[in-house]
Amino acid sequence: MKVLFLSVSAGHGHNQTAMAAMESLKAKGADCVLLDMFEYINPILSESVAKAYLISTKFTPAVYGKLYRLGERLEKSNEKLYIGKIISSLLSRKLTVFLSEYRPDVIICTHIFPAQVISYLREKGLSCKSVGIITDFTVHPFWEDTNLDHYVTASSLLNLQVQRKGIPLEKVWPIGIPIFRKFTNRVDKAEARKLLGIENKTTILVMSGSMGYGNVDNVIRRLDNMDMDFQIISVCGNNASLKKKIDLMDTRKKIYNFGFVDNVNIMMDASDCILTKPGGLTVSESLAKCIPMILINPIPGQEDRNAEFLLNNGLAIKTSETFPADEAVYHLFHNESRRKYMIEMMHQVGRPYAADELAELTVQQIKEGA
Repeated sequence: MKVLFLSVSAGHGHNQTAMAAMESLKAKGADCVLLDMFEYINPILSESVAKAYLISTKFTPAVYGKLYRLGERLEKSNEKLYIGKIISSLLSRKLTVFLSEYRPDVIICTHIFPAQVISYLREKGLSCKSVGIITDFTVHPFWEDTNLDHYVTASSLLNLQVQRKGIPLEKVWPIGIPIFRKFTNRVDKAEARKLLGIENKTTILVMSGSMGYGNVDNVIRRLDNMDMDFQIISVCGNNASLKKKIDLMDTRKKIYNFGFVDNVNIMMDASDCILTKPGGLTVSESLAKCIPMILINPIPGQEDRNAEFLLNNGLAIKTSETFPADEAVYHLFHNESRRKYMIEMMHQVGRPYAADELAELTVQQIKEGA
């Protein structure tokens, strides 16, 4: 059984989602390959796309948000489909060579670009099964222009949105966004803090995504000025300047500051709440861990939609200019009923075993197609 994953390095979540799904499929004996589609076709193109995404989301987020909103408003049209086919045609030529050599049984796309290319190739005769994983708590623009066998969504609560996009519900697997198995296991708070080498006391986790996006230093200053007794774990991702800025802070509270880490699962277990931008993967991991969420610094576009989903389902609190991080933390820790309700809703909406469910469904599809 051969499974090809196609992703794009725009942000961190698409590749991580693919690797989490691969972990479960490999456990079932599948041969899995992950290709960054742009990297494989043209490394310069891949670097350009990654830089463009970083610039647009980090330095011109308002522009990115407006373009995302424009994509949402566009109706499905022949003109849009025509442009998509031209792009897919240009990108698919080298990929076709790899497909003929690897001969996958299933192709799983974790980004809209490869999903569009595979849809184009299916029109040209590609016969293997295809799956698209939508990596946020919304259905991104242009997924309605693809034609895959199945679509993985974060929740069945998105079914109405899926239908409005014109995607048949029988194609939808509302099993959740795949996350690594380590997020399905929980460690006692005291033990997790011992593993991290920190004090056994109330702990707040502050994360800013792989890019270290947003005014996280300002968030930490506000938290440090609070009279409540707690410690802070800060994760700055790949943002070295942010990490240095926080390292140099003169603070009253103990702050454990990190760059890019691979033990976020333990940090979540050690913490009483998380302040985070609402990226699809981090949200899925937080739901699996049932750690109360306070949303900060959403990137305009899909993360705004993630925030709407979480707020409308009682899964998070969101900061704003008039409701900053310190007030949000105060509300959360002084409203026991709200905190308990949030955790209860997380148990209902979270899908910690999405990767295993995807592996089961993929194997089943291959058997049915044999």
